[in-house]
Amino acid sequence: MTRARKPPHGVPANRFDAPPGLPAPLPAGEHILWQGRPGGFAIALRALHVRLVGLWFAGLALWAAVPLAAEGRPVEAALAAGPTLAIGAGAVGLLCLLGWLSARSTTYTITNRRVVMRVGIALPMTLNLPFGLVDGAGCRHFSDGSGDLALAVKPGNRVAYLHLWPHARPWHVTRPEPMMRSVPDAASVAAILARALSAAREVDEEAANPVIRPRARGPRLATAS
Repeated sequence: MTRARKPPHGVPANRFDAPPGLPAPLPAGEHILWQGRPGGFAIALRALHVRLVGLWFAGLALWAAVPLAAEGRPVEAALAAGPTLAIGAGAVGLLCLLGWLSARSTTYTITNRRVVMRVGIALPMTLNLPFGLVDGAGCRHFSDGSGDLALAVKPGNRVAYLHLWPHARPWHVTRPEPMMRSVPDAASVAAILARALSAAREVDEEAANPVIRPRARGPRLATAS
């Protein structure tokens, strides 16, 4: 008895199976250039701002404890700061868990024709963004080599900001921009996206401009005498 060999990663076993992170099999002529997800706790750090939340609760704890400690009552100071620190630790832990789950449930895909974003923890949603709808792209790099890749959508095509968050460019509420958050090795991914967009635009320009070829002159059937 032989065991059926599993198909390579990203290749459907049959025409009805979709590659991971995609809602359906890719049509003929389309292929995956890159696929990945955000870093483990990157969404918690940069979208949920877990560090600011931790500093906020630490400041509240100090506000309650410092006056008592200055009066020489360290036990009472610790008791005053304890509940605040406990609540803050719980909030930070919850945000880290939400960020980690969000990153694990997210898949970004770049093909030679579009960008696909599979996002959502409880209710997964797929954003399909053909290159023809992309007006431009930008990349913000971080010190660890990761980065955020934002995609500006052409006017007349809009996705609700709340539907995209946290995979949306911050503060762009009136004209939301889908954003691939904290992509590892962002420089390489940005180069792949730039080449794909450039190639797609060249194809669109060639299709939009008609090619006029001179008609070949055939043999003359008769000559005037």
